[in-house]
Amino acid sequence: MKVAFLDRDGTINKDYPDEHWRWIRSPEILPGAIEGMQFLNQKGYEIIIVSNQYLIGEGIISLEQYESFTAQLLRLLQKNHVSLLDVFYCPHSRAANCNCCKPNPGLIQQALRKYPDIELSTSFLCGDSQADLGLAENMGLSFYGIRIGKHPIASLKDLALFL
Repeated sequence: MKVAFLDRDGTINKDYPDEHWRWIRSPEILPGAIEGMQFLNQKGYEIIIVSNQYLIGEGIISLEQYESFTAQLLRLLQKNHVSLLDVFYCPHSRAANCNCCKPNPGLIQQALRKYPDIELSTSFLCGDSQADLGLAENMGLSFYGIRIGKHPIASLKDLALFL
């Protein structure tokens, strides 16, 4: 199975400075994100979101806030006919030095355990941070960066230029 591993904040929805997340209650989808994800579905990619959510571990947001925000995001994607296979996230603080905090490989490893038919050679990761780039490198995945990396793109919609 070929998978598009997508970062969440700054790739699918708007990202904010850490402290601002205390007051964010609903996702603001970035321009081109829906169209890009629809394109990926049409090209036969399963979509898995991989996201660092260290704000939970650092006490800036609660697990309930994260779950509510994510549920709203998933409803928006479903309403727009985007098929999403799964979501994997790291809730630990940055100081925890856990294996699942990007760029460490834990989130992709969790996905591989749950979905052993994932083929990394035909999959890729798209994100907006050096941590996303590092995760792709650590797992041998192709990487498409939102304004970073060797193949910088402006939005998920621009993936059509490369795939």
